[in-house]
Amino acid sequence: MNKTELIMAVAEKANISKKDADTAVNAVIDTIVETLAKDEKVQLVGFGTFEVRSRSERQGRDPRTNSPITIPASKVPAFKVGKAFKSAIDK
Repeated sequence: MNKTELIMAVAEKANISKKDADTAVNAVIDTIVETLAKDEKVQLVGFGTFEVRSRSERQGRDPRTNSPITIPASKVPAFKVGKAFKSAIDK
């Protein structure tokens, strides 16, 4: 399912126009991104938690030259599945 299909599904399930569903889906995504940018979590009970995880600096290898390189520390978005969501998938 891509974003357009998600918007159509939301419009159908919520019995709203596609334009309103597009606005709602974009608002949810934007809010999650803005919250994670502030290093805060977004917890949706039964669905899961969006959070930012820190990766420490580490050593790697350049695949072209096989020489060692240092991969800098970074922050990455992560999603942890909620219990109800996971159990719905395991059925």
